[in-house]
Amino acid sequence: MIKTFTLFLLSFIFHQVTLATEVNFRVINKKNQLQIEDVWVLHTNSGDLKFSNIEGQVRFDGLLSGISTFQFSAIGFETKLVSISLPAETSLVDIVLEETMVAIEEIVVEGNALHKKNIIGKLDIGLRPTQNSQEILRMVPGLFIGQHAGGGKAEQIFLRGFDVDHGTDVQLTVDDMPVNMVSHAHGQGYADLHFVIPELVDKVDFNKGPYLAEKGNFTTAGWVNLKTKNALDENIIKAEVGQYDLYRLYGGLNLLSPGSADHHRSAYIASEYKFSNGFFEAPQQFNMFNITGKYIGELGRNNTLQIGLSHFSSQWNHSGQIPNRAVENGTIGFFGSIDPTEGGKTSRSSLTFQTLTPLQKGLIKNQIYWVDYNFELYSNFTFFLEDSINGDQIRQKERRNLMGYNGSMQSNHTLGGFDGEFHTGIQFRYDFSKDNELAKTTNRSETRNQLQYGNIREANLAVFIAEQVTLSKKWNVELGLRLEKFFNTYQDYLDHGVTSKASSFNVYPKCSAFYQANKNMQLYWKLGKGFHSNDTRVVVLQKGKMIAPAAYGSDLGMIWKPGKRMMIQPAIWYLWMDQEFVYVGDAGIVETSGRSQRLGIDLSARYQLAKNWFADLDLNLANARAIANGSQEFIPLAPVFTSVGGLNYQNSKGLSGSIRFRYMGDRPANETNDVIAEGYTVFDLQFSYRIGKIIIGTQINNLFNTRWKETQFNTMSRLREEARGVEEIHFTPGSPFYFRLSLSMAL
Repeated sequence: MIKTFTLFLLSFIFHQVTLATEVNFRVINKKNQLQIEDVWVLHTNSGDLKFSNIEGQVRFDGLLSGISTFQFSAIGFETKLVSISLPAETSLVDIVLEETMVAIEEIVVEGNALHKKNIIGKLDIGLRPTQNSQEILRMVPGLFIGQHAGGGKAEQIFLRGFDVDHGTDVQLTVDDMPVNMVSHAHGQGYADLHFVIPELVDKVDFNKGPYLAEKGNFTTAGWVNLKTKNALDENIIKAEVGQYDLYRLYGGLNLLSPGSADHHRSAYIASEYKFSNGFFEAPQQFNMFNITGKYIGELGRNNTLQIGLSHFSSQWNHSGQIPNRAVENGTIGFFGSIDPTEGGKTSRSSLTFQTLTPLQKGLIKNQIYWVDYNFELYSNFTFFLEDSINGDQIRQKERRNLMGYNGSMQSNHTLGGFDGEFHTGIQFRYDFSKDNELAKTTNRSETRNQLQYGNIREANLAVFIAEQVTLSKKWNVELGLRLEKFFNTYQDYLDHGVTSKASSFNVYPKCSAFYQANKNMQLYWKLGKGFHSNDTRVVVLQKGKMIAPAAYGSDLGMIWKPGKRMMIQPAIWYLWMDQEFVYVGDAGIVETSGRSQRLGIDLSARYQLAKNWFADLDLNLANARAIANGSQEFIPLAPVFTSVGGLNYQNSKGLSGSIRFRYMGDRPANETNDVIAEGYTVFDLQFSYRIGKIIIGTQINNLFNTRWKETQFNTMSRLREEARGVEEIHFTPGSPFYFRLSLSMAL
């Protein structure tokens, strides 16, 4: 009896030890010796699939002793099979992957991380090199942008039935540092991405809807995070010339020797200068300068330190929005202007520190950031409607300091016999906008009257938790909760320096479920509550009411690979808004338009026609309505039907090219839909070829020289010779046929 019990006990202990075997991988890029995030790692023995974290690490435990085989796959890297004997001789096994051409076959439609970062973004950026900050945002399927005040002003954004203005309903970040400016002089959520050098963008992570607990303010239609490169592939200098006096110079330099990569360290500095007069009749005289640096290195034995710094400045003239009638009666040309003294200048300097600390079964991230920002813009939307002698030009101006902290911890664990991932974090942001001003001006020189002038202080503290549980090989669920506290303060210089305050506290639950129908199809259903904050100057007058109006969203969709070379992502979505915001810049107010709802369908398809040929197509349909007081009014400028697509070619010998189109359908310009913002279809062509260390590239915007209106507004205005105001479409013309040539040299 004792012998039998002893054998049983030894067998049980041996069985537990066997199951306790574990292995921890670190996936490294052979080219620069830096870690690779979001690598699919498949344990072929058991079928378990996991993703590498930001440190390139992925851990498997509870494995059987003996030979185990793992498959490593990532977009833009060769797939690698590795067999190791467990238990492993070392606690950390390095896996080195080689870069290769992008292939849709590499995409794995499995795993519980697919919903957090849209994998289409990783695929597209490998096939569609970005030439400017505008094209970076266009990586997001269904996202349209429009420039309506020269090259230096932030673009107007359209997404999921929203005229987002400059950022009220899309959260934009760069390396997790916020871009949207709260209580901005020009408009709530103003997000200017021109400080990003396009050649430095490594990944575009995005998703739509308010479903992630870690995403806060402005995440209603969606969010976009640009990740800059950790190291330059090579030292390079690039020169561009184009029509309309376009000149651009870019240079990037690695600061550490190649041997430093063996210690997982890198440092680089990159800069660009751009000048353009634009295609308007009034010369734009757009000047822009950017410089960016980044360092990554080990901090102690078990920490990675990332330091990023940048400085950006620009100034420009612009022609603004012009009325249809002035073009039709011949007063000005299609590219003319009513007030050629419009324009502006802006600058942004930033510094960020981030540490990454791998845990035995997780990761801790800590980030602090600081931004110094200046903005000055002169606009004239109504010309002579209010002042028939001096005109209606306004100045919007501010000086801002922004600082904040992002801290989070992710840990993998077992919960009630199920594998789980716990994610929690604290986020804090403080904005101090000094001398935030709206004033009436003449010719950008004379200040006639100040309409608003004061200091804005806004603090935002958030705590979030999320738990994702793998219930079976087919089912995953995630529950999240976000707690948000706002503190708003406004000191009004025009009212004897009187200071007003407001605050609010809100709770935002999230819930998502994912079903793995088979290895090529994942279904999902997401529910969540998000918000967009209101301008401080408004909420202090309302005693804290409507500081952060809620948004309730739901997505039902799938990620499907019907074949090895095709991927399709359809989704049906709904979003209910507690309050719409319309910023009236020349009046310095935010109009609240009441409740609204949006219902739509998104469809994205990617197909690899052959080894070197790729096709893509995005279709987006949205129905947006204001529903305050039981009404069903149209929402002005809300996109109804949009589509983008293209054909891309890429080979291993340095030749690449693409032809792409974007289509924006007609959309309502007012609440009754009797004024229409005209749609457009525009084609662009791009080509590049590498010979040794020389890269030659060309880009043609508006290949067929279509006459189109990039942004449109239904505005009441008055021209100097008119007796009264006229309400009609005012527009900024889109680019005509626009050719530019680039020459790059690796050093």
